[in-house]
Amino acid sequence: SAIVVLENVQETVKDCMLIMLVENVSGLSEDDGDFSVEMIPEICAAVVTFTGNTGEFAKKFNQNHRAKQQNITARCLERTRSIRAENIPPNTPSDYITVYFENKKNGGAQVVDVQQLPDEDAAIITFSDHKGNA
Repeated sequence: SAIVVLENVQETVKDCMLIMLVENVSGLSEDDGDFSVEMIPEICAAVVTFTGNTGEFAKKFNQNHRAKQQNITARCLERTRSIRAENIPPNTPSDYITVYFENKKNGGAQVVDVQQLPDEDAAIITFSDHKGNA
């Protein structure tokens, strides 16, 4: 998988430290565009997106003594056919959401279901296959 989730990332862990840890384990470089890291402090996690083959990154990361010391674990992100879209204006018709995501400018994938969450100004959009939400 080209996407790995790092879990148990405490809020005291700085992104630069995490980037160096990923570089040490993978032998790759963020500066060279080999990967990017997105911190998600709300769920004590980070997402590492690799541009090429990650090999056995998650396995190597979980065996790394520094990662163990920080209690950070890695797992490959499963492919999904659904995404959560946020900041959807109230009373937006589900047909509009469907057409929006089926538009080539916005992904161009076939939408099979839209579940609106009006209390959260959000919706869960399910595509016919996992390639639509990349």
